[in-house]
Amino acid sequence: MVKICCLGAGYVGGPTMAVIASKCPKIEVVVVDISVSRIAAWNSDQLPIYEPGLEDVVKSCRGKNLFFSTNIEKHISDSDIIFVSVNTPTKTRGLGAGKAADLTYWESAARMIADVSKTDKIVVEKSTVPVKTAEAIEKILTYNRKGIKFHILSNPEFLAEGTAVQDLLKPDRVLIGGRETLEGRRAVQTLKEVYAHWVPEDQIITTNLWSAELSKLAANAFLAQRISSMNAISALCEATGANILEVAHAVGKDSRIGPKFLNSSVGFGGSCFQKDILNLIYICECNGLFEVANYWKQVIKINDYQKSRFVNRVVSSMFNTVCGKKIAVLGFAFKKDTGDTQETPAIDVCNGLLRDKANISIYDPQVTEDQIRRELSMIKSDWGYQGSLQPKSPTSVKQVNVVWDAYEATKSAHGICIVTEWDEFKKLDFERIYTDMQKPAFVFDGRNILDLEKLRKIGFIVYSIGKPLDPWVKNMPTMV
Repeated sequence: MVKICCLGAGYVGGPTMAVIASKCPKIEVVVVDISVSRIAAWNSDQLPIYEPGLEDVVKSCRGKNLFFSTNIEKHISDSDIIFVSVNTPTKTRGLGAGKAADLTYWESAARMIADVSKTDKIVVEKSTVPVKTAEAIEKILTYNRKGIKFHILSNPEFLAEGTAVQDLLKPDRVLIGGRETLEGRRAVQTLKEVYAHWVPEDQIITTNLWSAELSKLAANAFLAQRISSMNAISALCEATGANILEVAHAVGKDSRIGPKFLNSSVGFGGSCFQKDILNLIYICECNGLFEVANYWKQVIKINDYQKSRFVNRVVSSMFNTVCGKKIAVLGFAFKKDTGDTQETPAIDVCNGLLRDKANISIYDPQVTEDQIRRELSMIKSDWGYQGSLQPKSPTSVKQVNVVWDAYEATKSAHGICIVTEWDEFKKLDFERIYTDMQKPAFVFDGRNILDLEKLRKIGFIVYSIGKPLDPWVKNMPTMV
């Protein structure tokens, strides 16, 4: 029996290993983590992350060939293949702060693998890492190997939160990068045979190590670029009376472009897009490619601009002040069907409203109050485009109220901001909501999910990103 150990029980490691275990019943899969509470959650009925379909997959094989443990050294020693899925955050200080990936956890993992291994291992990069990370990890393992052979592979994940299980069950492609040596090709083949249990062979792509590492960064940068491109066009739509949905539909019908990732919104978030683009920028700068770096910086600048533009539209529409006004923020996760709040646009939207002294009432069906308050209690200090996080004064978020019902959030509110595209927001009783709100009542749709004409008939003043402006909104000048 092949034994797989995964270091890291987070958004990538947990779901990926659960699907491998479910599809490969003859392979023993153990997910290890230093967090006792996280491992306890994976072994409970309340998993530590929310993903549609994940609970069923985990329960189908947990205790059979899927295990979760804090006994890291034992399972590293016993395994044949080690997936490393530890966090690679952006550095907050030192060389490359604000752009470079922090590989502290990766280096620690490599040293532990070298220290406890007694047999040859295949070590698989599953975290998103800078190009040439494999070479650095290879050196650590080589200089500490004690006669043991380590083969390094890059197997980047291409999961979208909210659809992670389906992305794993029916991937567009599986990418495996390895050394172009006889032993390297054998290691690639070993991992390829694991995925071949359910992925068609023509969808398993093999490359050299560096191509695999760079492909992940490039893919996320391209996707984020499409979003920022449409968000840039949305501002022009509002200025000219065009409709961003009609423009996106027309553009997406071009077979060379396609319709995906052309939805304009308040901005992109999540654990990958901004982090990976910053990493790409840093790599470009380190290689003297400053024009290329500046090109990718603009993708992030447009994303920041879109969030600021949304907040400014809210404030300007409401007589140029939201001081003392109750604003309902519906949604805090960076996208629907996940509880992840990393880099969510909601943070900047809420902080922008708080700076104007609004009273905010937040509702999200999957994000806890502790999580929301933790995100809003951190200050981002500028280090390029993503800064070091430092705690704010506890009094700075007293104007925030977190509730567990959309109707409670909107009761007596002056305005509503839709920040996450949860399906339940489309089904709300807006006539009831309008009755309970202050007048005039405003809706600011940051995700373009609501029926604007229906809202206007009820009596709302409506703003939706990239769509023709209400006369009221149009006549209220805004600073952008």
